[in-house]
Amino acid sequence: MSRRAFLGTIGVGVAAAGLGAFASGAGGGKRPNVILILTDDQGYGDMSCHGNPILKTPEIDRLHAESVRFTNFHVSAFCSPSRAAIMTGQYPGRTGAFRTSSGRTFVDKDAEMMGNVFQNSGYETAMFGKWHLGDNYPYRPQDRGFGHALWHKCGGVGQISDYWGNDYFDDHYEENGVTKPFRGYCTDVWFDGALGFIEKQKDRGRPFFVYLATNAPHGPYLVERKYSDPYREKVAWSQGANFYGMIANIDENLGRLRRKLRQWGIEDDTILMFMPDNGTSKGGEFKELTGEPTVGYNAGMRGRKSSHVEGGHRVPFFIRWPNGGISGGRDVDLLAGHIDILPSLIELCGLDPPRDNRIDGESLAPVLRGQQTDLNDRIMFAQYHGGPYYRYQPRLWSDSCVMKKHWRLIDGKELYNTAGDPAQRDDVSDEHPELVRQLRRAQEQWFRDVEGGMKSPHRIHLGSAKENPAVLTSQDWCLPVGNPPWSQGHVRNAPYANGPWKVHIERDGRYRISLLRWPPELNKPICEPMRGKGIEAVKARLKIGGFDGTTAIGDNDVAAEFTVDLRAGDTDLQSWFIDPDGKSRGAYYAKVQKLR
Repeated sequence: MSRRAFLGTIGVGVAAAGLGAFASGAGGGKRPNVILILTDDQGYGDMSCHGNPILKTPEIDRLHAESVRFTNFHVSAFCSPSRAAIMTGQYPGRTGAFRTSSGRTFVDKDAEMMGNVFQNSGYETAMFGKWHLGDNYPYRPQDRGFGHALWHKCGGVGQISDYWGNDYFDDHYEENGVTKPFRGYCTDVWFDGALGFIEKQKDRGRPFFVYLATNAPHGPYLVERKYSDPYREKVAWSQGANFYGMIANIDENLGRLRRKLRQWGIEDDTILMFMPDNGTSKGGEFKELTGEPTVGYNAGMRGRKSSHVEGGHRVPFFIRWPNGGISGGRDVDLLAGHIDILPSLIELCGLDPPRDNRIDGESLAPVLRGQQTDLNDRIMFAQYHGGPYYRYQPRLWSDSCVMKKHWRLIDGKELYNTAGDPAQRDDVSDEHPELVRQLRRAQEQWFRDVEGGMKSPHRIHLGSAKENPAVLTSQDWCLPVGNPPWSQGHVRNAPYANGPWKVHIERDGRYRISLLRWPPELNKPICEPMRGKGIEAVKARLKIGGFDGTTAIGDNDVAAEFTVDLRAGDTDLQSWFIDPDGKSRGAYYAKVQKLR
């Protein structure tokens, strides 16, 4: 089914009737359950089934042996953009979530995402682990169609909006809007939560969709020694043993999940998918000039996470559904990617497509069934919109990759054939000028099509009954260049940095705005140090709407408090902690509560 045909079903309402046959499993049974496992920073070579000579991943290997495997599958080069594309079927630039901070991690609030699509079609929905598409209303998982959500905030455990002091073990996470303590290692907690949810739906006889997005093996690289010790003398780079140990723990949990599905008699009725969100973060490093590998294993590819060459965005994608005819250890070399997952699931599960949303991806359902496809000559795009200086507005050719089959046009000028040159050493652009022209034209047209989504940041909503109070963090300051403070380490070191939050006031009324250096759960004075720098702020300034005022800061003040009358609408919120010499930094946290 081509994208044109698929989109046509949206316009004429054929989805329910035309795709309804797929709503029943093989033999006329119930709709398939769906589990999407997304690991964080695990590259193509970070599993033994892809030839890694050190790492052992028996459960991933077993799933690989039983799945349809896409061997030319591409995502974005880093976290939030890939997640936005998976959840919407759209290129991340179109959604507005094309970076990992600076207010550019939010998908348009009106877009229907994967959770909404499953929920609207009668599925019970849940997500576990890393979200990284917005910590505040209306961008949280519970706002995007997930009836159950157990997750950590920000882009990683230990980052600025995550609960202070979380370290992967016995941490606090948010479950259905309430922050709670949990016992155990983070990945184990996510799988425990998923298994509890699945068992409940199995007992109720309800079809379910589970989005299980681990934060591992993203840094910091922390794991029990029983997982890392087997690699401690076998890897030559810092934290490599822990990185591999985190993957070994994921592998163990995958096996635990599959055994439970088998025990409950639902494994073959469940679509199980496994993939990472981008290229490896630690598994492959290359000498800058020669391109020769120095450490790790990356299946011969050059580049890793945050790179627009092959190792940054080519990842494994395994999918298994025996009762739907999807199994058997079959490789598919078709060019495909993250934008294809949602339209494929819509067709396989007989879901109602998102209303009034554009889908950039193609349904892979015919390919999964071994049928002929008209996608062999498709062109796809993997642009690193962060850019070399994290510019606010991406540029046409900056960090761009245009793909057709195994051809890769890099930055609009270098052409590689990765079928025989995965490390992209041999630029053959002079030998194929017409192909270069074709791919350049495609990039120009595509960039014009998606760039509108990258111009105006989506805004955090304040004053909503669904999140009152709201706590903002400096990771969402909208900066034109560079990253804002995004980790708890940055808060400890108190950098002189500042920027505005782009916000939308939902309701007229009186608001209390508290500016903090430390998160609310610490209840710690603004100027007091904690394993880092103290600051000498003597006054605070707040600017929002038509208000611009200052207040004094005392030595023991936990927050600088302002009470402000605000009108509904779009505005900026900006804060300053001002030193005696007039030098200032922004408040890393702001708590905003509508009073009346």
